[in-house]
Amino acid sequence: MPGLTETATTTTTTTPSTKPAICIIGSLNIDFVTSTPRCPGPGETLTATSLTVTAGGKGGNQAVACGRASFTAKQSQDVLISMIGAVGADDVYYSTLLKPALEASGVNTSNIEESRDAQTGSASIIVEEDSGENRILVVPGANHAGMMGDVEQIVSAVKETGDVGLVVMQGEIPRKTTLGLLEYFNGGASASDRAHVVFNPAPVFPEGIPVTALKGTSVLIMNETEAVQMSRSIAGLSVKDIPTDLDGLKPEELASRFHEMAEVQIVLITLGSKGVYFSTRNGRTGAVNGVKVAKVLDTTAAGDTFVGYFSTELARFLAKGSSLKEFDAEIEGAVQKANAAAAKTVQRWGAAQSIPFAYDME
Repeated sequence: MPGLTETATTTTTTTPSTKPAICIIGSLNIDFVTSTPRCPGPGETLTATSLTVTAGGKGGNQAVACGRASFTAKQSQDVLISMIGAVGADDVYYSTLLKPALEASGVNTSNIEESRDAQTGSASIIVEEDSGENRILVVPGANHAGMMGDVEQIVSAVKETGDVGLVVMQGEIPRKTTLGLLEYFNGGASASDRAHVVFNPAPVFPEGIPVTALKGTSVLIMNETEAVQMSRSIAGLSVKDIPTDLDGLKPEELASRFHEMAEVQIVLITLGSKGVYFSTRNGRTGAVNGVKVAKVLDTTAAGDTFVGYFSTELARFLAKGSSLKEFDAEIEGAVQKANAAAAKTVQRWGAAQSIPFAYDME
């Protein structure tokens, strides 16, 4: 894969290409979203307001976010986006909902496997109308079957997409696959096959992520709870039963652990309405304030929107031939753009369909 770039421990720069390229490896789900005044208690039956069926999955959402972030004008896409994932074969929801949502957002779907081994993954989401908070139950389905359990097959699919400078991953495919891909792209592969990895460990695997797999990751994006879980994981501690005070650690203390212990170049910790803390291994730190919105309707894809928009900004920068270290000068602006897009997302219903296009962000 020509054009793949330095790990955090090297100083090699990206070979300039005609267009930046991002490959998202992750989950594809059908979301069944129930809107309700409040969540029912144990044994309680409650009349809800509505049910909608939408395209989702953290991988799919982040692919849509990358795609829509790349449309600076309605007919102008400046970043190539491809999706690697799996769905159930002959699934009417894929052909009529998931695939059209991805392709309408500028995402190449040619490397999505239609599996005979499992059904398309699904998520049942309850959204409280007043707060916009959600509760989610996920059935992995094809996300944990077939190709998604085979690191070599996924790597081959990434190579088929062409000149990829950035790989985006989450925590909704098998842990073994995730660890294998992290190790491959972060340094286990030959220099020409390495890629910058943007890793959003959501949800955090119950067994955690060992420091050996995380080492050299270019960008790690987490919320506060995930940051504590991941911090405990790389220290060899249990990620379960996280205390309400988040171990008493501040974002800057958490970020420094990932820089020092895992050589992660960029750490972003999202803080909900309080904004985002950012830190680089070179010593650049800061915080971007939260964006005030008139009303929060649904927080479902806010984090995925942030990941997609930040990744797209980073891909554009790297494609110029610049090194990851040089991104320190641009990181605050990239975080601001991603945060603003996430704020727009929470003001709309649904997952993928709530993510804005870049030309709507002005």
